[in-house]
Amino acid sequence: MKGTGPAPGSVIAVGLYGAGGFAREVMPLLRELIVREKQLNPAVTYQLYFVETNPQGTKVNGHPLVSESEFFDLDCDERYFNVAIADSKARQQIAAACIAQGAKPMSIQSSMSVSYDGNLIGDGAILCANTMVTSNARIGRFFQCNIYSYVAHDCVIGDFVTFAPSVHCNGNVHIRDHAYVGTGAVIKQGSSSKPIVIGEGAILGMGAVVTRDVAPFTTVVGSPAKLLQKG
Repeated sequence: MKGTGPAPGSVIAVGLYGAGGFAREVMPLLRELIVREKQLNPAVTYQLYFVETNPQGTKVNGHPLVSESEFFDLDCDERYFNVAIADSKARQQIAAACIAQGAKPMSIQSSMSVSYDGNLIGDGAILCANTMVTSNARIGRFFQCNIYSYVAHDCVIGDFVTFAPSVHCNGNVHIRDHAYVGTGAVIKQGSSSKPIVIGEGAILGMGAVVTRDVAPFTTVVGSPAKLLQKG
């Protein structure tokens, strides 16, 4: 949360979109974040919710599960949200709808995640436990960095990019909007004069070893990574 902080006595509703596996992994990080916020603002009440379009049930892991309309009907002073859904297009649509209704994006970073000097990370990021952003990286909005993944120095990452667990993104890599990097993928280090470029909407398969540029909206797999031939 940014700015001077909420007024004493405020009620703040925080909605985490999704109730699948990733959202259930992220909710403890959100709780941890709220504990830190409560230390700064002990007179503020925070209410945490899972939010889904068509909720099945009323609770998930002890937290209320509500629909989007229920979330926006809540009686509160401020409303924050994040989107723990891997589908980047859905993430973009949900984020736009929430912001249009006055909700504010809340970035979620585990206390076991590290970010060093000179990094710029956009709103709505999720940095899970044992992740790292080293130095002088620029990362766009609603980035998801799953457990044991890292972004090294001088990388430039677009909006709505998804890292599955254990992604190794070495220095001077440029990743465009909506790219998906699968579990255990390794991206070779580029250089300041010739970065490795992963195109918009590209998919790097699980365990891929990427040593050269990847074209937009293509899928590469294997070691070294090659274009996936369909059919």
